[in-house]
Amino acid sequence: MHVIETVNLTRKFGEVVAVDNLNLQIEGGEVFGLLGPNGAGKSTTLNMLCTILKPSSGSASINSLDVEKKPHEVRQIIGIVFQDQSLDNRLTGMENMEMHAELYGVDRKLAKDRISELLRLVELDTRANEIVKNYSGGMRRRLELARGLIHHPKVLFLDEPTIGLDPQTRAKIWDYVQRLSDEEDITIILTTHYMDEAQMLCDRVGIIDRGKIVALGAPKDLIREIGEDVAALDIEDKSRAKEFESAGFVKKVSVGQKVMLVLEDGARTIPKVFDFAAERNIKILSVEVRTPTLNDVFLHKVGRELREEHGDGKDRMRMRMRRGDAR
Repeated sequence: MHVIETVNLTRKFGEVVAVDNLNLQIEGGEVFGLLGPNGAGKSTTLNMLCTILKPSSGSASINSLDVEKKPHEVRQIIGIVFQDQSLDNRLTGMENMEMHAELYGVDRKLAKDRISELLRLVELDTRANEIVKNYSGGMRRRLELARGLIHHPKVLFLDEPTIGLDPQTRAKIWDYVQRLSDEEDITIILTTHYMDEAQMLCDRVGIIDRGKIVALGAPKDLIREIGEDVAALDIEDKSRAKEFESAGFVKKVSVGQKVMLVLEDGARTIPKVFDFAAERNIKILSVEVRTPTLNDVFLHKVGRELREEHGDGKDRMRMRMRRGDAR
């Protein structure tokens, strides 16, 4: 059963198309990653699914509930962990949890047990009575994760859940997400800029660019599509990197700090790379061959060039809040 489904979902800001005829089906219990560069439409998509923004056209449903026609019902079955902190720093961790339970109408007796369970899950049970302003960034993130689960949501949205956290805390958040997927019978939608995070956690990922899905599938399948190996070359004159595109054994060339060649079979092909360079008097200073990762898939699909993008829904909401005209 599709827990989340979008049909030609579109959102425009004036003449700018932030999300362009998006069609997605996400299964129950799936951990789905939505990846893309800044301004690609990730947050706008999440904001529509969470009923924060209305679609310009098309539709989206969660658990068969239309997000535009039945926003209140949708909000009752989703949990959200925003990228920007939304805790009350003047309250304790326990008080933040209790307030959220009250807002969702959770029975007080049931809420007490649920809060204790969730605070143990995120290892904050011994710090529950401390004021949140004294929490570290990682502690606040863990509390927000627990808070988003207070009402047993069917779908949990995690918007950049580990951004700015140290590696140890990131690893702990990964553990919590995996446990939620295994134990809570919950569908998780994750946006992230960390490709290792998506590769580790997600059953499937969708890469969005300029409002459109440009790749969709299990990380291992997407990795397999771009080739068996990637060769990273340091060459004397990078302006000649594109010459490798004419080599029949090279699937794609990308230029960044190094020249990246996507190859069918690195062990068999790398001698051909040296022969090709020698024939054209291209001096190779160093070479490294490795198996591709989801990061290579991302760069393969969206390119390496920096682009001036229009802000997405989150950026526009922040600007409106600063001007005082949010509504």
